[in-house]
Amino acid sequence: MKRKRMIYVSTAVLLLGSASYGFWRISSRPKEPPYLTATVQSGDITQVVTATGTLSAVTTVQVGSQVSGTIDKLNADFNTQVKAGQVVARLNQDKFNAAVDQARANLAAAQANVAKAKVSVEDTKRTLDRNKEMMKQELLAQSEMDASQTAYDAAVAQYEVNRAQVNQAQAALNQSMVDLNNTVIHSPVDGIVVSRNIDVGQTVAASLQAPVLFLIANDLRKMQVDTNVSEGDVGNVWVGQEVHFTVDAYPTRRFQGKVLQVRNAAIMVQNVVTYDAVVAVDNNELLLKPGMTANAEFLVSQKNDVLKIPNAALRFRPPSERQAAQVSGGTQGATRNAGPGGAGAARRPGGSSGGQGQRSREAGGNRAGTVYVLRDQQAAPVRVRLGISDGSFTEIAGGDIKPNDLVIIALGSASQAGNPVGPRRFFGF
Repeated sequence: MKRKRMIYVSTAVLLLGSASYGFWRISSRPKEPPYLTATVQSGDITQVVTATGTLSAVTTVQVGSQVSGTIDKLNADFNTQVKAGQVVARLNQDKFNAAVDQARANLAAAQANVAKAKVSVEDTKRTLDRNKEMMKQELLAQSEMDASQTAYDAAVAQYEVNRAQVNQAQAALNQSMVDLNNTVIHSPVDGIVVSRNIDVGQTVAASLQAPVLFLIANDLRKMQVDTNVSEGDVGNVWVGQEVHFTVDAYPTRRFQGKVLQVRNAAIMVQNVVTYDAVVAVDNNELLLKPGMTANAEFLVSQKNDVLKIPNAALRFRPPSERQAAQVSGGTQGATRNAGPGGAGAARRPGGSSGGQGQRSREAGGNRAGTVYVLRDQQAAPVRVRLGISDGSFTEIAGGDIKPNDLVIIALGSASQAGNPVGPRRFFGF
């Protein structure tokens, strides 16, 4: 009996000791911080405008054919360096040579007709002069005189017609010679062949428009990037602005250029308005190729050694303020609904949560905002003036905030779950 009592007592003491030890371990854990904070730092901030674009040569010439025919010879291929006036292709000339020979024959026939008409004019002129002498001696009837005059006038007119036919035949010969010369395709500029759209033996038809045979880039050492800048960012892009961009072919290298032109023509794609900002690029190493996709960054502003905070600190608001804003918004909504117009009255747009509604434009272009600084384990609101932002950090241009201050960016996990902050409870103690 005594042995059982000893076992019960020992078991109770062991359980009590284990409970005491667990309570001591749990209560001695460090308190979980109520807020997540970030340290105010000094550093550099660069504000940029991002856009995508396509690389292209500054001058690209489409070389076509003005006549139809079959490609007889090619003197240029992809990546061929060509000079202005160099022959790059030749069409079959048999048909055009035949047309030139026919035009020359027509010209010779027209010239022979002119000679024949000239002889006729001289013959009718002699007859008219003879009849005039006989008419003075009254040896010729007036009707014969009129007939000789008519014959002379007709011969002169026919002579003029034949001369015009000579000019017409000469023009046809010139056109045939032009067509023959157009069978030889020359490069209009110095450059490099970017594209070739034909092969030997292929037939080209120039009935409606000139077919494009070659695409020649004037100088690939000077290129441009046509970027699509959104309408919200086009105000931060100007001529002469410095631009950095990367291409997929060289992801670790940053290329540099300058804005050459900001075109006023709007480009609308799926109801999104963008503007073409042309960036001039030096391509002396010939690394960049036409058609590459460029991810460009337009340098808007850059500041060194300034105070900066994470953008999350500008969006943070304590739960009490959020609840007050919700209650205030609900009360104002009920008041508006109960006022004139009833529940169908339109609501006026109000400020949004997250601190956006508290920002305003101030002198010098700075914005005003509110951040919460952790002081004595409490969230203290501080009004600050904001400068430029790089998307992750924002410059602090003024306000009661110093380096190494702790700005609140979010609630702790315990606070988010609604648990009280402090020592953990064990069995209600």
